[in-house]
Amino acid sequence: MIITSPANERLKHARRVRDGREHGLIFVEGERLVEECLQSGLKLIACFHAPEPDQRAQTIIAELARRNCPLYPTAEAVLETVSDTVNPQGLIVLAERPVHSLDQALAASDATAPLIVCLDAVQDPGNFGTIVRTAEAAGASGVIALKGSVDAFAPKTLRSSMGAAFRLPVVTEAESEELVDAVRAAGLKIVATAANGETIYSDYDWRQATAAIFGNEARGVSEDLLERCDARLRIPLRTPVESLNVAAAVAAVLFEAARQRRSGRV
Repeated sequence: MIITSPANERLKHARRVRDGREHGLIFVEGERLVEECLQSGLKLIACFHAPEPDQRAQTIIAELARRNCPLYPTAEAVLETVSDTVNPQGLIVLAERPVHSLDQALAASDATAPLIVCLDAVQDPGNFGTIVRTAEAAGASGVIALKGSVDAFAPKTLRSSMGAAFRLPVVTEAESEELVDAVRAAGLKIVATAANGETIYSDYDWRQATAAIFGNEARGVSEDLLERCDARLRIPLRTPVESLNVAAAVAAVLFEAARQRRSGRV
């Protein structure tokens, strides 16, 4: 039976998940993201889809059915009342939220030394998602977001990460003290980007096990964390430019780290 009322209780629940008001669940929208969600092996809670899905969506829906995910055909106009996108694709899945511990994020996924991206109150969903995607592309081991950062699994953040948040260990709501203690216990160096950093980012030896902290879009890394770092790094900029977007700064730093790790030298 097709859902035809926006007031349907299941759709009300889906909106609460979309808005971050259902602890432990995430809202996944669009064919590509749902495919990534399927590959991640997350527990599936429900799927809402247009009554006449296209061929790609049909294949996805068949796989969801094979995994015993409850399916709810929904009138397109009604599905749009749940969608978080400007141009809905007619496919929404609710799934259990991925949960990772600090220990999981701090462990290298291969033989290389761990490289962790730490985010201090990064609040823009587009920035956060882009950083997660960049971290995976550059070979980082995980991402740790401190309290005050945007939700790593909010719909807009997920779309920006392009599925990377399903594959890379992402820890959320970490406390500063907890982060520093865990990083020190794991034997990693702690560095942070700062406009007045003493070390140019490309002069740092990124072959070491390192946790790199990047700060809030307006304020940067907090003074408390800067004081506890082993090195404060700066990215040289031509005047009159004073700073980079945080996602651009992360990309510059991580791909320099990747370059050093590939070549085996600074």
